[in-house]
Amino acid sequence: MSVDLVVVGIGYVGLPLAEAAGAAGLSVLGYDISPFVAAEVAAGRSHVPDVSASRLRAMRARGFTVTTDPGVLGRAETIVLCVPTGLNSDGGPDLAAVRAAAETVAEHLRPGTLVVLESTSFPGTTDEIVRPILEKHGLAAGVDFSLAYSPERVDPGNPRFGIRNTPKVVSGHTPSCAQRCTDFYGRFVDTVVVARGTREAEMAKLLENTYRYVNIALVNEIAIFCDQLDVDIWDVLHCAATKPFGFMPFTPGPGVGGHCIPVDPKYLLDKAEREGAKLGIVRAARSVDDRMPDHVVERVTRLLAENGKPLREAKVLLLGVAYKPDVPDTRESSAIRVAVRLHALGADVSYHDPVAVAMPELGPPADDLDTALRTADVTVLLVPHRAYHLGRLASTARLFFDTTGQVPGEEVVRL
Repeated sequence: MSVDLVVVGIGYVGLPLAEAAGAAGLSVLGYDISPFVAAEVAAGRSHVPDVSASRLRAMRARGFTVTTDPGVLGRAETIVLCVPTGLNSDGGPDLAAVRAAAETVAEHLRPGTLVVLESTSFPGTTDEIVRPILEKHGLAAGVDFSLAYSPERVDPGNPRFGIRNTPKVVSGHTPSCAQRCTDFYGRFVDTVVVARGTREAEMAKLLENTYRYVNIALVNEIAIFCDQLDVDIWDVLHCAATKPFGFMPFTPGPGVGGHCIPVDPKYLLDKAEREGAKLGIVRAARSVDDRMPDHVVERVTRLLAENGKPLREAKVLLLGVAYKPDVPDTRESSAIRVAVRLHALGADVSYHDPVAVAMPELGPPADDLDTALRTADVTVLLVPHRAYHLGRLASTARLFFDTTGQVPGEEVVRL
């Protein structure tokens, strides 16, 4: 019995996609190599914050299940790959999950299937890496099956934009592949935008996040310079943001984290290096953003010294170790880099986060926040979760250093 959609990789991209498609009336199943993921879904427990347990139960009532059996791929009219593309130990692109997923799909691919890659990668991934794998058993893309690329645009924790109301960029190996991809996403996405080809769609995704990366680097560099000039960067940003045209506000911070912003520009730079291109602005941005954890440590060191306490003897409490507010995800979190640098300089570092997953590399979290605030020589706010009462935190702490610009009060020291 065929099924409209099988989603490969039931994570922060795959599960919301499956939910949106199922809500629109498509029959949807999931395939994941993780027995844990399959068991959690079967038990009605959501491992993805953007899909609540009640919504997962509604998906289950519509027939959604997750299996570790790749045989389900042979029943699919459409297969969408939503597997992670992170960085390897050398800091370069890691396409191991994409390759493995494509290999598995190839073993079960049948004629007439639409295969879509949503994972972020450099231009050429769909055609040069995924297509040859899918064709290895004799089926030809654009003839026997349809091949497409449509970059994911999931923003974890965003209550305003989801799968349906975020415009969906699609592309295909051939025009007919692109049309099938358009028709598929048009069943549950309000606006579909067709790119000229898969390389254009792949590059569009990298540009979106590199745009943010570069502009974050710009305000980070200005923040460092404002510190040298004794200028309030937050007032500067407030004033500049009142211009109704020609300016888009970005904010400085302890660094960039997450699954996209610090990762995607490295895919772009890796591709540029192999093609002999420079991309000097992107490289400069990387240098600035990589410097920010050091700048935070420098500011903390200076603040302690001004209060008669050397960093080597200090207790430092970090608030927020997730990569962004109100999500549990700690991937590429700048808090890790800040903590490592503080540890290396001899500080006694502890941390607290009301939503993030446990981070064994940082040790056990502080159990009693009030006690931790009162005993720490300096408290550093890295992520302003909604669960934090920021004013109360600042008034309880001995010294309070705010890297987010969101805490009121004259006693607060800001980035």
